[in-house]
Amino acid sequence: MIANYGYEDGSGFYYITIDGDLCAKCSTHECVAACPQGVYAIEMDDYDDLVAVVTEQSRKRLRELCAPCKGRNGNGQGERHLPCTDACPAGALRHSW
Repeated sequence: MIANYGYEDGSGFYYITIDGDLCAKCSTHECVAACPQGVYAIEMDDYDDLVAVVTEQSRKRLRELCAPCKGRNGNGQGERHLPCTDACPAGALRHSW
């Protein structure tokens, strides 16, 4: 199951997408510890799998919380390398902003 977190306002759009099927296969959930802003937590989903979620208090603040990581570019070709996505061995996290 794909979960989308975020919002759009006059300054742009800010979304994090988590693929729950891929995330459930991960046993370490390193993305939670890798996020310097504490955006993620681990919760039980509707299928009794432990998956990463964006915390309730972070959902309307993604612009502010993710700003320090937003500008990071990896290879100079626009590919973003963010602490949480780099830490996710399953490739379950995507960002749109």
